[in-house]
Amino acid sequence: MAFIKYPFWILYRVWFYILVALPIIVLMPILLVSISREKWYPYFFRLARFWAKFILIGMGFNYKIIRDQTPKPKKSYMFIANHTSMVDIMLMLVSVKNPFVFVGKKELANIPLFGFFYKRTCILVDRSSAKSRQAVFMRAQKRLKQGLSICIFPEGGVPEEHVALDDFKDGAFRLAINHQIPVVPLTFYDNKKRFSYTIFSGGPGRMRARIHSFLSTEGLKIEDTKLLNKKARTVIWDALHKPLKTEKLP
Repeated sequence: MAFIKYPFWILYRVWFYILVALPIIVLMPILLVSISREKWYPYFFRLARFWAKFILIGMGFNYKIIRDQTPKPKKSYMFIANHTSMVDIMLMLVSVKNPFVFVGKKELANIPLFGFFYKRTCILVDRSSAKSRQAVFMRAQKRLKQGLSICIFPEGGVPEEHVALDDFKDGAFRLAINHQIPVVPLTFYDNKKRFSYTIFSGGPGRMRARIHSFLSTEGLKIEDTKLLNKKARTVIWDALHKPLKTEKLP
């Protein structure tokens, strides 16, 4: 009987792309001004958070953010999370108020409308190129010096459907140690169920995110990168395999 749902799933995917494009079209003049200077990025970030909320609500996702610790304003962090869905970007924007810059794969720049702003505001990486990965560090360092935060999905891509959590790359943790900024792990519990990369799946419903206690990098050295990597992954792995004790908004 699953075939009965196929038309719904197709329309649901089409509706998602409409929701992605509509605010961009309506807010185009303001968005163009907000990206015209790097120092105006925080204003663009506010618009991006509105865009994200618009999409999540429009898709029928009842999102809840659980905070074990809250990032302080005007402080830089390294935000990381498990990666399972196209809506991970939106949920990250909704979960975190501190202006941050995404480090993401360059292929997303090819998406119409979204890609235009993506490549002008995010740090793009070609994971097959060592030169590109090195350039990411340089651009990320520049953004951190401007007082912004960085967001990286350390799995380096979306794992296969049956994989709960893939191995983490070291880049995010090396960068956090270099700049002595806290690593903030987030767990997205329901994104794969709500809107995975499998076309014939998903639907409206509960969407939960948890901001875990921060992992300090104070006093750590580059040799500690693997240890920090493992510690961060364990936090998210354990969260994915244990029931939440509370689902109340702070």
